[in-house]
Amino acid sequence: MDIKENLNKIKATLPAGVRLVAVSKTHPIEMLQEAYDAGQRLFGENKVQEMTAKSQVLPKDIEWHFIGHVQSNKIKMMAPYVSVIQGIDTFDKLVEIDRQAARFNRHITCLLQLHIASEETKFGFSANECTAMLDEGKWKDLQNITIGGVMGMATNTDNEVQVESEFASLSDFFREMKETYFKDKPYFKEISMGMSDDYPIAVKNGSTLVRVGSKIFGERVY
Repeated sequence: MDIKENLNKIKATLPAGVRLVAVSKTHPIEMLQEAYDAGQRLFGENKVQEMTAKSQVLPKDIEWHFIGHVQSNKIKMMAPYVSVIQGIDTFDKLVEIDRQAARFNRHITCLLQLHIASEETKFGFSANECTAMLDEGKWKDLQNITIGGVMGMATNTDNEVQVESEFASLSDFFREMKETYFKDKPYFKEISMGMSDDYPIAVKNGSTLVRVGSKIFGERVY
């Protein structure tokens, strides 16, 4: 498994303005270090304890993205170092992240997760729930977080037409949100969508962050 070669291959397929989050969950620190040495700086983890342990031994200029389902009681553990929390699906979680970020005198970027897949098991706001939260406006009072964009996961299917339609719906919703709530806010810019199997479709539909694991590190180590 040549991690450097894998990274270079993927990056060669990404247009300017699209960043790669290396999904390193379950992989050992040595593999992350190898990716770091090859120039990778964005890493994604889905378990807070594992991400925290890795953050304590790996270089401090890594931009850690939490990409798992956010549990409110775990936020305080990652607040001292996490750069981006990608899966926000309730206003209460934004409030708690803001509170914990303030404790550590930090500012954390949050992405709102939209439920775009047909599977009920995926998390996220519906478009209506998200709009209602933004309309209410309480998020504007949160001083230690920034809503930096949206995140979504397509249905796990071989039907590329369906996947494309789901990604396109997230892009459309991002543009509506930008126009309505974040028009003059340059920080609202990220559309995080696309993983190892479907990121080329996501990029075609406007993704700015792709989350790729197995194509870099191989299959997960359990």
